[in-house]
Amino acid sequence: MRKRNTDFRIQILAIVILMLAPVMLMAGKPLTIKKSELRDKIEAAWVGQMIGNIYGLPHENKYVNAPGAENWPYGYSKNLDKLKQYEGAFSDDDTDVEYMYLLQMMKHGPEPTYAQLRDAWMYHIRDRVWLANRAALGLMHYGYTPPYTGSKALNPHWYQIDPQLINEIWAFTAPGMVNYAASKSEWAARITSDEWGVEPTIHYGAMYAAAFFEKDMRKLIDIGLKSLPPDGRYTATVKDMIAIHAKHPQDWKAAWKEMAQKYYIDEHDMTKTIWNANLNGACAILAMLYGEGDFQRTLDLSCAMGFDADNQAATVAGLMGVITGMKGLPADLYLPVKGWTLPFNDKYINITRHDLPDTKISEIVDHTLQASIDLILLNGGSITGKPGAEVITINPDAVFKVPLEFYIGPLPHLEIGKSTDYTFSAAANKNFNWTLVSGKLPEGLSFSKGHLTGVPAKSGNYSIELQLDNGKDKLKRTFDLLVRSENIAPKADTIYANVHKLNEKVLDSCWYTFGKSLYAKNVSVINDGNTSGAGSVFYSLAAKTKIPKVDYYGYGWNDTQTISMLVFSTGGMEEFGGWFTSLNVQYLNDAGRWVSVERSTVSPPMPASDIVFIQPHYAEYVLTFEPVKTKGIRIIGDAAIQDHWNKYTKNVSGFTSITELSVHF
Repeated sequence: MRKRNTDFRIQILAIVILMLAPVMLMAGKPLTIKKSELRDKIEAAWVGQMIGNIYGLPHENKYVNAPGAENWPYGYSKNLDKLKQYEGAFSDDDTDVEYMYLLQMMKHGPEPTYAQLRDAWMYHIRDRVWLANRAALGLMHYGYTPPYTGSKALNPHWYQIDPQLINEIWAFTAPGMVNYAASKSEWAARITSDEWGVEPTIHYGAMYAAAFFEKDMRKLIDIGLKSLPPDGRYTATVKDMIAIHAKHPQDWKAAWKEMAQKYYIDEHDMTKTIWNANLNGACAILAMLYGEGDFQRTLDLSCAMGFDADNQAATVAGLMGVITGMKGLPADLYLPVKGWTLPFNDKYINITRHDLPDTKISEIVDHTLQASIDLILLNGGSITGKPGAEVITINPDAVFKVPLEFYIGPLPHLEIGKSTDYTFSAAANKNFNWTLVSGKLPEGLSFSKGHLTGVPAKSGNYSIELQLDNGKDKLKRTFDLLVRSENIAPKADTIYANVHKLNEKVLDSCWYTFGKSLYAKNVSVINDGNTSGAGSVFYSLAAKTKIPKVDYYGYGWNDTQTISMLVFSTGGMEEFGGWFTSLNVQYLNDAGRWVSVERSTVSPPMPASDIVFIQPHYAEYVLTFEPVKTKGIRIIGDAAIQDHWNKYTKNVSGFTSITELSVHF
C-alpha cells in the first residue's frame, strides 16, 4: 500500500513538473546561447516575417465568409513578379515599422522613449497607414505623445490588429527575457492601441522571447498565456481556441467556423471589423495549433484563416523562424528567384516609408543582433569566449522599466463651478514622483502626486511647471491650463447647421470604419455634453454627388449673449473625409447678417496639410476672438473632399465630423 501511494505521489509530481516546465525554463537560472545561434535565429525571424508578409499579401482580407481553399501550397502568386522587380524583398507594414524601430535603437540605444519613437513616426510615416496606426499618427501631429495616441478615448481604432504586426522586434531583441519582452511589447503596443487591443501583442512578445529556448509550439502558447491578464479578453480567446482545436483535432475548417461565428459574426457592432485584434489573434492561434510545427502548413493555414491574413502569416512565420533558425525555413520560400543564393538576394527595398534607406538583409540582422546584445548586457547578462565562439548569458528575470518621460495628452477640462479630478500621469509613469515646482494653480484647485482636483472658481489661462523624477533623474515641463466660463450651448434655442440629418443610405454605401451605432442621426447631439460612445458623432454626410461644400455649426438664442470663445470637438475621421480644410467664426450682427469675428485664433492650429494621414480623431480646437454681443454664433469652413479607392465612396460630397461645439465668454 505504501509503495502504491509513493508511486501515485511520483506521478503527481511528474505532472506538476511538466505543467511548470515552461515557466521553469524561462525564469531563475541564467540562460546561455552561442552568439552564432542567436544571430541565426534573429535572421530567421526577419526572413520568416518577410516570407509570411509577401506570401500572405494576396490573401489579405480575401476570406471573410468562408476560409481559404485547401489547395496548398498557395505560393507567392502575383508577388513573385514584385520580388523579381525589386530584386529582393520589399517593405510592407509588417516589417517596415520594425525596421524603423531598429534604426531608433541604433540611434538612441536599445530602450528608446515614446518621444523618440513619436519623432520617427512623424518623420518616416507619411502615407500607407490605416486604422489604429493612422489614428495614432494623426494624434501625434496634433501634439499628443504615446500612450495617449493609442488611448481608447482618443483613438477610435484602439481594438484593431495594428500593434500585432509592428512590434515583434522588441521580443526578438530580448531572447529568453519573457517578462521583459511581454511588458515592453505592451508598452510599445500602446502607441496605437488600448485595452484588449494590445493583448495579442503581449502574447506574441512572450512567445517570441521564449522561442529562443523552447521549440514546442503548444508550450509556447501556454508561456504566452501566462503573460496575459488572467481575466483578459484575449486570454479567454486563446483558451477557447485550444478547446476548439481539441474538439475538432482533424478539422480546421470546423474550428474556423466556430471561431468566425463567435468573434466576427456575433461581435459587437462597435468592434466588428475584419481587422479586429482579437479575431485575427484567434486565427493565428488556430494556424499554430493545426500547423503542428510544420512551417509550410502553418504558413498556408495562416493565409487560409482569412481576414487580415498577411499579418498573422508574417508574425507566425517570424515566430517559427526563431524556433527553428534558418535551417527550418524552406529554401524555396526565401530563394524563389533563379540565381539568388542569399535569402531574398540579401536586399530589403523600401517602397513604403519616407527616407528609410534600402539595405542588405544581412545588415538588418547584424544591427538587430547588436541591439539584442546591448539589451542583454544592460539587463544583467554577459558575453564570454573568443571571437567566433562567443557565448551569451541571459538574465531571464530581467524587468522592463519604462523610460522617464512626460506623456502629453488632453489637458484637464476645466470649467467654472464644475468639479475636476484629473491625473497628468498614465499607467506607465504613475509611480514616478510628481512635483509642482512653479506657477499658480487656478483658484479652487489643488495638486498632489500628479493629481489635479477641486472646483475652478475663476476663468482664464494659467501656466504651471511640473517636475517628474524617479529618484535619480529629473524632468520639468510647463503645462498651460485653460479654465472656461460656463458653456451656454445647452441653453441655445436654435441649432444652426447646413445638414441636420445624416443620410444613412449614403453612409451605408461608403467605406466607413466605425461601428454603425457610433453615428448620430441628427445634429442635435452637438450640445448634449457627450463626446464618445454610441450616437456621439455626427457626420454632415448628405449627398452622393462629389461637390465642394461649406459646412457650418452654431447656435441661436432668443436673448443676446456675450461670447469670446468656441470649442470645437471633432469625431472620428474617415479615409474619404470628415475634416474642415478651413475654419472661421461668424456671428449675427444687429442687421441679422452673418459677419466674421475679429482677431480670431485657433489653438492648436489646424493641420498643416489636407492629407488624411495627419488628421486627428477626437481633437479639440479652441477658437478665441474679440468679444461679441449677439443672438447667434457659428463655425464655418470648407469640408474636405478626399479621393478614395472605393468606387462608391469616390462620388461622395465633402463632409465634416463633430461631437460637440461649446460656447463661452
